[in-house]
Amino acid sequence: MAITTTQKVINIGSSKGVTIPAKDLKALGLDTGSMVKITAEPAKKEVPQKHSKLMKEYDQFVDQYGQTLKNLKDR
Repeated sequence: MAITTTQKVINIGSSKGVTIPAKDLKALGLDTGSMVKITAEPAKKEVPQKHSKLMKEYDQFVDQYGQTLKNLKDR
């Protein structure tokens, strides 16, 4: 059995780390001292479904007018 979860990297003393939620530890039968295999990759922020249309329109706007806006900013 394996779990897939998204966790935020946190400070642990002078190091960084992630936590494993208690419910996931229980589901896997793990406890303090258990060995685990970890694979890490950056997680993409998920856009809520209700905002996906807005984001698509924003991307189209930036594609069409992005350079014009940059030119105006630099005036």
